[in-house]
Amino acid sequence: MRRYNLTAAMYDARYCEEQEAKYKAALAGLHVKGNAVLDVGCGSGLFFGHVGDNAKLVAGVDISRRLLQLAKERAKKYSDVYLVQADADNLPFRLGVFSYVFAFTLLQNMPNPSITLGEFKLVAKLDSIIVVTGLKAAVSLEVFGGYLEDAGLRVVSLREEDALRCYVVVCIQR
Repeated sequence: MRRYNLTAAMYDARYCEEQEAKYKAALAGLHVKGNAVLDVGCGSGLFFGHVGDNAKLVAGVDISRRLLQLAKERAKKYSDVYLVQADADNLPFRLGVFSYVFAFTLLQNMPNPSITLGEFKLVAKLDSIIVVTGLKAAVSLEVFGGYLEDAGLRVVSLREEDALRCYVVVCIQR
């Protein structure tokens, strides 16, 4: 939290291009229109531009208050984007609310990624889509796949092109 609070002002300049590539890869073939979307680790809200006009509602969660302040400015463009300061391991939502859960470049920052993924499953509807990325420099594909398996997620798509610094994995909540 402290690190992201300190670097919030330069977040977009540092990560925008990389994040946009991940968003494009993650959304390929997905249709969020009319669905409830959760963006865990939403940062400054860059992802809202990709789902804010189509989703029924978007909830952005981040631990960093300063990043959420930036996200609040982006959220003003959309009628149904809501922001919550929370830890990804303790999401403050009812069970089975979201049809889509996205977590970009988050899992490698969590103490136990399998537990974090389990939390995503709790707030996701049955047969929902959970999209996660894993920073290649921080975790091997084998270890990352182990997190997904431990959480009981079924992988339906894996993208790991050289142009992406992350694995982009689309899973279905079983």
